[in-house]
Amino acid sequence: MIAKRVIPCLDVKDGKVVKGTNFVSLRKLGDPVQMAADYSRGGADEIIFLDISATNEGRNTMTDIVKKTAETVFVPFTVGGGVKTIDDVSRLLKAGADKVGINSAAVSNPELITEASARFGSQCIVIAVDAKRYADGWHVMTHGGTMDTGIDALQWVKTAEQKGAGEILLTSVDTDGVKHGFDLSLTKAVVDAVRIPVIASGGCGSPEHFTEVYKQTGVSAALAASIFHQGTFSIKEVKQSCAGQGVNIREPGFF
Repeated sequence: MIAKRVIPCLDVKDGKVVKGTNFVSLRKLGDPVQMAADYSRGGADEIIFLDISATNEGRNTMTDIVKKTAETVFVPFTVGGGVKTIDDVSRLLKAGADKVGINSAAVSNPELITEASARFGSQCIVIAVDAKRYADGWHVMTHGGTMDTGIDALQWVKTAEQKGAGEILLTSVDTDGVKHGFDLSLTKAVVDAVRIPVIASGGCGSPEHFTEVYKQTGVSAALAASIFHQGTFSIKEVKQSCAGQGVNIREPGFF
């Protein structure tokens, strides 16, 4: 059985790590380069960097910060935000990203997934899916969770996989920043819909929430921001808790 991954996420706006609730009410928390370095040393299995305002502001991801961050981390590093073209993917990989996350642009042009995976390898292409519950199911949200596309999220992840995506980064807009736990029903439905790895995001408030989402959904990895950024729990504590509950976690003693 492949070991589960624990991933801290750095949502970046105006050069600072921020965190909000349900994608709004953002608070500045610190410097992304320093925080990424600390997480890399602290046992993170991967680090995800999302330039959350790039799409809405119509600009590219902040490449200079990506370069500086890549120089400080020694674990896989995924970058997303404002990725619209093959050139954007290439630029971020050259800046030091191991994988590139695509969200809004993939929804508007699914062939971008096919082209990117063919050129760089599917292992480099992560499709970020922000999903919100509606009466008829979960809809795909774009532009930082502000725009309802009306697209069924379960159908979209299947399409993304067919187009060549190597991984799904799934964020529940409903549970984001709430700290009551991951959206288990959404996560389980997405995991069951595809064969590629899925990263659960949105709602983590304790180490037990990691164990819960791993055991109940079969997700490959889980991501958190607030509990790590605010020092509520460390990656070490999360891994020790998961290991103690029988989860096959990556190197729980490596600290």
